[in-house]
Amino acid sequence: MTRFLPLPFLIALFVACAQARDVPYVPTPEKVVERMLEVAKVGPNDVVYDLGSGDGRIVIAAAKNHGARGVGIDIDPERVREARDNASRAGVANRVEFREGNLFDANISEATVVTIYLLSGINMKLRPKLLAELKPGTRIVSHAFDMGDWKPEATAKVGTSTVYYWVVPPRK
Repeated sequence: MTRFLPLPFLIALFVACAQARDVPYVPTPEKVVERMLEVAKVGPNDVVYDLGSGDGRIVIAAAKNHGARGVGIDIDPERVREARDNASRAGVANRVEFREGNLFDANISEATVVTIYLLSGINMKLRPKLLAELKPGTRIVSHAFDMGDWKPEATAKVGTSTVYYWVVPPRK
């Protein structure tokens, strides 16, 4: 016998999941991933942190195509497992790491490049952390969403997507 959950329960469950995650999981298209890494000039000396890393595609591409090391941080344990499996299949598991956790609580100070595909409101909440914890000169690349009045140093179009690029300024 099949049992169905009542609609009010399903709606409440969906809202709770959405609130817990803040951002829905939407994979970045491969062409956008590559453009993000190109705009940031990712190379073998970089440590790329992807905040909200999902299936790990950005960190994996940074390691596989650009020789970088990488760290992905995601709140969803299922995405973290998937990212680790994808890194193993791609042959870069020795150069990347995926951590389960809240990106606002994560130590990101080691990063030389940070990639994000979050919503504008989350980017704005994240901005003070980026500016406080990242070293001057650290590059930040966002897919689709800007950071309000912090004007990007460059933008790039990939089809209908926009890539935004900033560099953490010197401390005053």
